[in-house]
Amino acid sequence: MEIDHIFIRSQSAAPEAKLLKSFGLIEASANTHLGQGTANRRFFFKNLFLELLFLENIEDAQSETTKPTQLFERLSHHDAEVSPFGFCFRPQNATQTASPFLSWHYHPAYLPPHLHVDIAQQLSLAEPMWFYLSFATRPDQAAPEKQQPFQHRHGISEVTKIKLHIPKLSESLTVNEVQHIENFELIESEKHLLEMTFDHGIQGLTHDFRPDLPLIFHY
Repeated sequence: MEIDHIFIRSQSAAPEAKLLKSFGLIEASANTHLGQGTANRRFFFKNLFLELLFLENIEDAQSETTKPTQLFERLSHHDAEVSPFGFCFRPQNATQTASPFLSWHYHPAYLPPHLHVDIAQQLSLAEPMWFYLSFATRPDQAAPEKQQPFQHRHGISEVTKIKLHIPKLSESLTVNEVQHIENFELIESEKHLLEMTFDHGIQGLTHDFRPDLPLIFHY
């Protein structure tokens, strides 16, 4: 299992994307999630992508299908208690298909009927949304017609280390299944924070997007 993408809760229409673009990231195509009530703005790297996720349709986000995901609660509560993050995982190789953690099948309208999202069971809003896509692949292995830009200013292209700071880490029911992922470190902290290192931090530089985003880049 490896990380496919990470979402960060954002304001409506994700004005925070301007910060990432000002830093030098090239914005990729955006998505509106049919029937789910959410939309995003995305930034791709060779091995994963970063998603700024926001509410687009409150009625759809509170529908019978979407309500169990708790996306409405996650995206509508901009306070320190609710995690602003979601982590999506994918198979690391062709032999792995089943979700590695206890999960339930979510069938959103924007996916074909034969596909689903595995969402970790009994999630607390204080921890990230952990979910799994058995059919996902690396961005740099996407078909030509689905390729997204992942070469950015400063020469950054691949995420090589992730540190996730989580309050009350020990209370997570899923942490044992995800904390052993290569180059992924979970740290118990007072505040939610995501640190992403690119290309092994070869340039020795850091950019802090706080307070607008709980995000730090090392490159």
